[in-house]
Amino acid sequence: MAIAIVDYGMGNLHSVSKAVERLGYEALISGDESEILAADGVILPGVGAFGDAMEHLRDSSLDETVRKVAAAKQPLLGICLGMQLLFSGSEEHGEHEGLGILPGTVVRFERGDYKVPHMGWNKLQYNNNEHPLLAGLVEGYVYFVHSYHVLPEVKSDLLATTDYGQPVTAIVGRNSVFGMQFHPEKSGELGMNLLRNFLKLTGDSDKVNN
Repeated sequence: MAIAIVDYGMGNLHSVSKAVERLGYEALISGDESEILAADGVILPGVGAFGDAMEHLRDSSLDETVRKVAAAKQPLLGICLGMQLLFSGSEEHGEHEGLGILPGTVVRFERGDYKVPHMGWNKLQYNNNEHPLLAGLVEGYVYFVHSYHVLPEVKSDLLATTDYGQPVTAIVGRNSVFGMQFHPEKSGELGMNLLRNFLKLTGDSDKVNN
């Protein structure tokens, strides 16, 4: 099974690829559309500012590639900023248009009795225990690093939240498109199990390592 990790110049490519390989799948770091569209599943990582990330995606035409992945119903996972990019737009340092695959807006945490950025371990709360991405997994702690969070427009897209002075979108999913606001590759056993469940959605053909 080949899992393409989209290389657009912003993201934890190495840590994500190593996590995929530890789970027994081939990780292909690529910015080539044909390779990405031929993969069994696709991961869109992201670290940094929303506007910069969208500019990098557009400059390399990878914004259209990711939209094609979603349209073709290839399993697609956005991680951290990569999840935010799947939505309609962001208010981070001005207004920026996103990929528009899922409806919703990325907003900054309001001032409150908590630190921004939100950085550290927080417990997930599942909205849909029956969903294949959450199958067999007990609610537990995962690792977040972010100053902005997503407000999805469609309630059913919200698979899990965490509490950080308010309910915060943690996992989203619709059809073959998924997103995790936290870093599953840095989130211990639960993070790796969530990543494993995503990889299982890419099919049952032979993996590179058993």
